[in-house]
Amino acid sequence: MIEPASSKRGHSTQLPKEHIDWIVQPINRFVKVEAAAGVVLLLFTLLALSLANSPLSETFASFWHISLGINLGDIVFERSLHGWINDAIMTLFFFLIALELKRELVLGELRNPRLAMLSISAAIGGMLVPALVYLFFQYGESGQRGWGTVMATDTAFVIGCLALLGQRIPKSLRVFMLSLAVVDDIGAIIVVAIGYGSDINWLAVGLALLGFIVVKMMSFLGIRSMTLFFMVGSLIWLAIDASGIHPTVTGVILGLMTPTRKWVTDERLHTIVNCIVAYPPGDHWSGDTPERKALKTAEAAARETLSPVERLEIVLHPWVGFVVMPLFAFANAGIPLTGTNFITPLTMAVIFGFVVGKPLGVFLFSWAAVQLRVAVLPSSLNWRMILGGGMLAGIGFTMALFIANLAFNPAEINAVKLGILSASVFSALLGFALLWYFSNSTNNVDVNNASCYAQQQHVPKS
Repeated sequence: MIEPASSKRGHSTQLPKEHIDWIVQPINRFVKVEAAAGVVLLLFTLLALSLANSPLSETFASFWHISLGINLGDIVFERSLHGWINDAIMTLFFFLIALELKRELVLGELRNPRLAMLSISAAIGGMLVPALVYLFFQYGESGQRGWGTVMATDTAFVIGCLALLGQRIPKSLRVFMLSLAVVDDIGAIIVVAIGYGSDINWLAVGLALLGFIVVKMMSFLGIRSMTLFFMVGSLIWLAIDASGIHPTVTGVILGLMTPTRKWVTDERLHTIVNCIVAYPPGDHWSGDTPERKALKTAEAAARETLSPVERLEIVLHPWVGFVVMPLFAFANAGIPLTGTNFITPLTMAVIFGFVVGKPLGVFLFSWAAVQLRVAVLPSSLNWRMILGGGMLAGIGFTMALFIANLAFNPAEINAVKLGILSASVFSALLGFALLWYFSNSTNNVDVNNASCYAQQQHVPKS
């Protein structure tokens, strides 16, 4: 039988298959599912809890205190393994968060200022009210300094819970919650920089500012090498680390500085690709030939058709989701539960901050922003969905553990971690249940409305 020409064309426009593709393709499909990062994060959290409460607990705890660094005469630059993870590797997490925020504000659905203000207002309320609730319980106490612990929302776990709800919830709720979580994390890292830094070394701050100017000039001159930007970014990180400001701020600033403009337009890409297609088949693609140069030009054009923000997101998202965050959880979530007092004022302050303060702040500030006409509520969203989403925002985990390690001493940290884990579990279960129930109610109303409308259409005219 002769194969149709269209079928032949379909095969010829695809890349040839190799044995490795049978392994790579399923992994790629797995990576594309946002909820998968939340599942991996949960597994490493449970593993850390298991090891911290096993016969290996002392070995597990001491492992994270292994010192790593450089010691050359008077130059000493060392950190514990735990410190490297929290201060250096987590910079990539904040860099990705800043990239997501900038993409949403410039290229995404938050280009509409009033739509953006709904998420921003909710995030502000979701930071301010939990901090006030926490201070209500801890004002004047030893844990007062930890008010920033209850301010952030864990993006991976929230998106994971929303993914489990599938098509039951509108897309606008996912956009709202993702934007809220990103703004939340940006706010939290600002709090880290201001509230939990040490004495400021202004010379180091000046060197860091000079580094940011260099990055801006490199972008202005059209330098495309990610390696060069990474090297300059590493030097900026060292300067900010020496300044007394928490070095993860580097990731936030560099992420917000990343360009959203494409270097190669779609029209130019098509023109370049058409030149490649125009060359006849043959053996002239190797060596220093015009055809090979055109092919390399097409390769660069295809890469640069995506803006730097989009390209870096694609590269970093699996690394952050499947390496950075699970590693952070593995290093920070290990809490010895034996002999731990589950009901302490510090633990309860954290729980109430997340479970009560978060949904209350998200709901009230969103409602106020809409009433004041600063923001607009999408037609596919309702206030019950906002309340359920606010409950999910009480999943603090990653950023909460991050700030807790800065704010509390070793004698207090386990009680705080217990509060964070308890509040995150309760918020996840209650938020999921509320959204499931509210989505059922909304669907029933829609069905009834549709039924009434259909009946009205068949009422005979008098």
